[in-house]
Amino acid sequence: MKENLVTWDLSVLYPDTESWEKEFAALEAAADRFYSFKGRLAESPELLKAAIEASDEFDRLAEKLYTYAHLLCDENTSIGPNRARVDRISAKLSALSEKESWFDPEIMAIPDERMQELLNAPLLAFYRRSLLELLREKPHTLSEAEERLLGTLGDVLGNSDEIFSTMNDTDMSFGRLRDSEGKLLDLTHGSWGSFMEAPDRKVRKKAFHQLYRQYRQYRNTLAATLDGTVKRHVTMAKIRHFDTPLQAALFSENIPENIYNNLISTVRKNLPQLHNYFDLRAKIMELDDLNMYDLYAPLQPELNQKCSFAEASKMVKESLTVLGPEYTALLEKAWSQRWIDAPCRKGKRSGAYSGGCYDSYPYILMSFDNRLSDAFTLAHELGHSMHSAFSRSNQHYHYAGYEIFVAEVASTCNELLLSSYLLRQESDPKVKASIYTRLADDIRATIYRQTMFAEFEKLIHEDSAAEIPLTADHLCEKYYALNAGYHGFIKADRDIELEWSRIPHFYYNFYVYKYATGMAAALKLSKGILAGEAGAQERYLNFLKAGGSKDVLDILKDAGADLTTPEPVNDALAFFGETVEELRKLLG
Repeated sequence: MKENLVTWDLSVLYPDTESWEKEFAALEAAADRFYSFKGRLAESPELLKAAIEASDEFDRLAEKLYTYAHLLCDENTSIGPNRARVDRISAKLSALSEKESWFDPEIMAIPDERMQELLNAPLLAFYRRSLLELLREKPHTLSEAEERLLGTLGDVLGNSDEIFSTMNDTDMSFGRLRDSEGKLLDLTHGSWGSFMEAPDRKVRKKAFHQLYRQYRQYRNTLAATLDGTVKRHVTMAKIRHFDTPLQAALFSENIPENIYNNLISTVRKNLPQLHNYFDLRAKIMELDDLNMYDLYAPLQPELNQKCSFAEASKMVKESLTVLGPEYTALLEKAWSQRWIDAPCRKGKRSGAYSGGCYDSYPYILMSFDNRLSDAFTLAHELGHSMHSAFSRSNQHYHYAGYEIFVAEVASTCNELLLSSYLLRQESDPKVKASIYTRLADDIRATIYRQTMFAEFEKLIHEDSAAEIPLTADHLCEKYYALNAGYHGFIKADRDIELEWSRIPHFYYNFYVYKYATGMAAALKLSKGILAGEAGAQERYLNFLKAGGSKDVLDILKDAGADLTTPEPVNDALAFFGETVEELRKLLG
C-alpha cells in the first residue's frame, strides 16, 4: 500500500484566496503610508522611527502576499489562476518600487552632524545598527538622480544574464542517448546527473561528449554573455567607487577580501588530500586513467538504498537529538503543524527548497521518492527551516532575516549530523562505505570544486578589469589550466575546458565561495556538537537565533567558527582526508 505523504498547510497565511485578495488591495495604502514620510526624515527621532516602522509594515505585508502566491503556485504550476497571482504581486511590487526607493538616498543626504544626533537618540537605539549599516554604504551611493537612472537601467544591464539563461535553459537541446539499461532517454540538465552516475563508463563518456558538443557549438556566444556580465560587475564597481569588483561584491555582507583569498590559498595547500581521493577512486573503479566523467560514478553500483518517508522522518529526528530538547521540540512542529509538502505529483515545481516569511511557517517543498538521498534532502531543508523558525521567534521582524553567507551552514550541519547518526547505526560495511563516499563527494563538490569556481571568477574579473577580452579561447585556456591544477593527476578530457560555459553561478557575482565557507563552518560546528564540547550546543542555538542582529562573521565566531582564520577550512579538509581513509579501510 502506498504511503500517504504529508502536505503543507498554507492556511496560517490565508484561509483562502479571497482573504489574500483583501490584503492585496491594502498593499498600495501601506506603500502610501511609508511614502508620506518622504522629505521629512531629519525632522525628529520620532518621525524617523515612524518611517522605519511604516517601511517594515509594507515589507512584511508584501512578503506575506508574495509567499502565499508562490507557494500555492508551486503546488501545481499548471494552474493558471495561481500563476497569474504570482505575476500580479510581482507586477504590483515593481510598480510600487518608487515609493520605497527614496528612503536610502534621503538618509544619506542628512548632514553628518544631524545624523549623529538622530543616531544618539534613545528612541532610535533599536534601529541604530541598521542605520549604521545603511550609512556604511554612503561612500558608494550616488545622487538620487543617478541612483534613479541606474534603477531604470536594471533590465538592460542584466540582459546578458537573461540571454544566457534563455539559451541554457530553453533553446539548447542535447539530444537523446541510451542509459545503462538500454533505455533511450533525453539528455537534459535534469538527467545529466543520472548519466554521470551511470555504472557503465561508456554511457558516462558518451553523455559527457554529447553535452559539451552543443556547448562547443555556441562557445563564442556564451563567451560574449559571460563577458557582458563580468564587464557589468567591473563597471558598477568603478561607478560605486570600489577598488575591485570582488570588494564591491563582498561589501553588502561586510566580508573582507582576505577571507575570499584565504579560502583559495588554503584549499590549494590541501589539494594533495583531493588527489589522494582520486587515486582511491581510480583503484576501486579499476581505471588507469580516471577522467572527469568518472568523478560522480558510484563506487558500489549494486547498492541502491531505499527508505520510506516515515523511516526518513524517524532517522532525521533521531539524528538531530544531539542539538538538545529546545531544538527537537521545535523540530517536531515541522510535522505537527505541516510545514512539509512531500509527495511527487504532476505539475509540482521540481527540486526542493525552504521558504516562507515572518508570518508563516518555514515551509519545505520537496518530492520524496523513497530514496535514502531524499532523507538527506529532508534534513537539509529542515536545517534552513529551523534556522528561519529560530530567527523569527527570537528576533523582531526588522532583524529576523539572515544573510546568504550563513544560509547554508544550518542545512549542511543537519546533513553532517544525519551522516554521523547513520554511521553509528549501520553495521553493513557496504552501506557504511556508501555513506563515507557521499560525505567525501559532498566535501569535494562543495569545498574543492566551488573554490575552483571562485578562483576562476576572480581571475576573469581581474582580466576584464585589465581590459583583456574574455573570448571563448581565453576562457577555455584559463579554465582548463585551473581545472588541471585542482584535479592533479587526472588526464582531463579536453571538453572540460567548456564547463565555464554552462555554469549559471558565474553570473551571480562572486556567490559560489559561500558554499565552501558554509560547509567549512558547518563541519567545524557539527564536530563540536558531536564531541559534546562544553557550550557547543548552546552556541549553535544562539547562532540559529541571531538572525541579522550582528555581522555574519561575528555570529559565526560566537558559534565557534572563526572564518577570519584558515582554521575552519583546514579542519574541514583534514576531516575530508580522514573520511577518505575510512573509505579506503572499508573497501580494502
